[in-house]
Amino acid sequence: MLASLSPEIRQYLIVTGNYWAFTLTDGALRMLVVLHFHHLGYNPLEIALLFLFYEIFGVITNLIGGWLGARIGLNRTMNIGLALQVIALSMLLVPAAMLTVPWVMAAQALSGIAKDLNKMSAKSSIKLLVPDSNQSGLYKWVALLTGSKNALKGVGFFLGGALLTLFSFQLAILIMAAALAIVWVASLVLLKKDMGKAKSKPKFSQIFSKNRSINYLSAARMFLFGSRDVWFVVALPVYLASSFGWDHWWVGGFLASWVIGYGIVQSIAPRITGKKSGTAPDGRAALFWATALCCVPALIAICFEYDFYPNVSLLAGLMIFGIIFALNSSLHSYLIVSYAKADGVSLDVGFYYMANAMGRLIGTVLSGYLFQVAGIEACLWVSALFILITAVISIGLPKAKSFARQ
Repeated sequence: MLASLSPEIRQYLIVTGNYWAFTLTDGALRMLVVLHFHHLGYNPLEIALLFLFYEIFGVITNLIGGWLGARIGLNRTMNIGLALQVIALSMLLVPAAMLTVPWVMAAQALSGIAKDLNKMSAKSSIKLLVPDSNQSGLYKWVALLTGSKNALKGVGFFLGGALLTLFSFQLAILIMAAALAIVWVASLVLLKKDMGKAKSKPKFSQIFSKNRSINYLSAARMFLFGSRDVWFVVALPVYLASSFGWDHWWVGGFLASWVIGYGIVQSIAPRITGKKSGTAPDGRAALFWATALCCVPALIAICFEYDFYPNVSLLAGLMIFGIIFALNSSLHSYLIVSYAKADGVSLDVGFYYMANAMGRLIGTVLSGYLFQVAGIEACLWVSALFILITAVISIGLPKAKSFARQ
């Protein structure tokens, strides 16, 4: 059946399969580390610091990885990412006494490099598999890849909580490392050689984008993802465990359901943000949806301040936040692939996801710090501020032309 498909579709399926497998382990690892070290008595800031190098090296990897992908091909950067994740997981198989903060931070650093090599390669490859004339098709495929990835990341959260409940920390890690190693070997055999390799080898100085639209979009993306992670990464799971009294199953399952729903909304975003009317999303759409999102964390924070059913408000607000954030994220993911040049596409995409990783880094550190010193309400206000900045930056994004119905 696979042989009957076009070469482009086969490559898309292989890239997507790699991305899915990696995402499962990445989401599960995140939940395993948060819950395991919270159980060991680490405070929120200490847990956030475990992910510090993960995010720092994600920033560096996206910046350099885009240049590397343009020089050696996206197939190689994707396979390198898979291999590094297997190594990162293996580092956590040491005896419990050796799982010190520096060692876990080092493993997370390697995982951060692996994750962003994998993501940059997957997102960049779509530009090469869909003709520039088919903008509606490009939006659809980007939305499907991004949405399915986040839905599986949610499954990964649930998987992490379930594995930690059923098995020891080390055995859970071993299961994931073995499964991903099989995927890596298959990718080495099946993925097309030299995919995404630029016609002329770009200079290292070209890693910084000179495209105004990409620079504006990258800045907006940084604050958008900082607004999510400032309360989602550490503050929310710890708050759910401590204030709600939920165990690993409940925390992992709830966050998994949230991310799965978030991914589903991303997948159908083209139906909501313009595809049916035959128009591509542009700067106006990005501004509108960012403005709508800004209201949500602010309203949740106000409910906390006035003690208006704070826990119910948090859960309901989280659902609304997930829907609108998914639309924002899907819009941004389409716009960067649309703005990027086809030759050496990974340069532009890598620069953009560098900003994405910077936002996650800022959000992760602030999530642990603000929650420890001021509680989840402070995290929510900072989230609203970051989204407001995203909306202001979005004013500078260009207006796109309408595209024909496909």
